[in-house]
Amino acid sequence: MARLKITQTKSRIGATAQQKKNLDALGLRKMNATVEHDASAIILGMVTKVKHLVKVEEVK
Repeated sequence: MARLKITQTKSRIGATAQQKKNLDALGLRKMNATVEHDASAIILGMVTKVKHLVKVEEVK
């Protein structure tokens, strides 16, 4: 299974409550914070909801 490196690039100020919950669930609580997750359907769905706030890279 592929691994994803997810970095929060924009502020959560002005984001909806659901988007803030998705960022929290991903483990992103500060700007420029980076986390790694497996590329499961659940994680990809959360990333899709906040795609304008994060940068996603595939880790090999």
